[in-house]
Amino acid sequence: MERLLKFYINGEWVVPQSTETMPVLNPASAEQVAEVALGNEADVDVAVAAAKAAFEHFSQTSKSERLALLRRIRLVSERRFEELAQAMRLEMGAPITMAREAQADAAIGHLDGFIHALEKLEEQERFDNGEVVLKEPIGVCGLITPWNWPINQVVLKVLPVIATGCTCVLKPSEHTPVSAMLYAEILDEAGVPAGVFNLVQGVGPVVGAALSRHADIQMMSFTGSTRAGTAVTRDAADTVKRVTLELGGKSPNLVFADCDLEAQVTQSVAECMFNTGQSCDAPTRLLVERSCYDEAVAIARSAAEATAVGNPEEEGEHIGPLFDQIQFDRVQNMIQVGIDEGATLVAGGPGRPEGFEKGWYVRPTIFADVNNSMRIAREEIFGPVLAIIPFDTEEDAVAIANDTPYGLAAYVQTGDAERAARLSRALRAGAVHINGGAYEYGSPFGGYKASGNGREGGAMGLEDFLETKMVHNMP
Repeated sequence: MERLLKFYINGEWVVPQSTETMPVLNPASAEQVAEVALGNEADVDVAVAAAKAAFEHFSQTSKSERLALLRRIRLVSERRFEELAQAMRLEMGAPITMAREAQADAAIGHLDGFIHALEKLEEQERFDNGEVVLKEPIGVCGLITPWNWPINQVVLKVLPVIATGCTCVLKPSEHTPVSAMLYAEILDEAGVPAGVFNLVQGVGPVVGAALSRHADIQMMSFTGSTRAGTAVTRDAADTVKRVTLELGGKSPNLVFADCDLEAQVTQSVAECMFNTGQSCDAPTRLLVERSCYDEAVAIARSAAEATAVGNPEEEGEHIGPLFDQIQFDRVQNMIQVGIDEGATLVAGGPGRPEGFEKGWYVRPTIFADVNNSMRIAREEIFGPVLAIIPFDTEEDAVAIANDTPYGLAAYVQTGDAERAARLSRALRAGAVHINGGAYEYGSPFGGYKASGNGREGGAMGLEDFLETKMVHNMP
């Protein structure tokens, strides 16, 4: 934990230029477990200078050299897997079983996807017209990652940087610094050359803004709120750098009467509550065909009441706390908003679950009789809160589903294969999950509209870090 008061720059743990710090709290107890340094613009300048110098050499490495490096990272990640899981259990309240099976697993799963993509990447191709296209690393990259999937988002940005021959400065969420510190140790142990990866902890308006504005950074990759994503875009505009964004969502989940209602609604509730509802692509709007609406609401109520809330230290399928007091207060406020708007409270409600007097635990909550103009149907709550909305026809369902500024994911539950195919094209979202179909490592992830631009993961996740160069009349 002592390294939380230092930054990893140019292959060394260095004392920051800034003297500012903040406490790191355990969401399950609200008690301080560590202290992290918060950087400033001077810290960013030092890190960017290291990345810029390293780019001169690392950009010239061969694909085989970078593949070998990725495979060494995999070996170290496997050995330190449990440390990553325990870090995310401690800093963000992820239940340890889920922290292993999903949060830490991303460090290995995404890495395998990038190794496969890099093996297939053609860095030079000749067009039919005889001209040659080269794919080259874009340069120094600024990376900003969130607290809700800490390692998942770090590896989705850092690994394609290394795979393509770029260099980077990472600013993880200041609320989840422990896992980022451990990942820096993993990269160092695996032999990532000095300056290729640099870590500066800090807050978005200071460190994030300094990265976004920096003239020596050629690309910004950001994951977080839509509000913060627009700030990154504005800050990056003057230097005309590439910006990729993975932002918020309010994902619709369309349930038709011809599906296995008991199984699919139960699974849909579990999807919404997973990670305590703190996932940008969570299916938080359950759109249900009116002919099976009452039955679906009853199933959802039972599923919510069966959703266990528990201590992150304990093994099991329970959900944990929200990650901090601000998020706890926001979710409590939005639950009250739903009540005040006239939605029917089916399960859960305000306050902590029984038996939890401390920590940022909330009750799994379901509202029925919601319409799409209500705030609980339009705003990203980022907690275990589900809004159920009735619809009459398939066209009606599509109209409601697409009536959102977001477009990260959509979900469909139906026994009709032709309908599933139609809806996969009609829904305006970056991913459509049919009957519980899950994301697989190596596939592209990203959204439409206010959910961002660019794609992360696998081959398309490499493309955002590459420039295209045409060579005319190459021998």
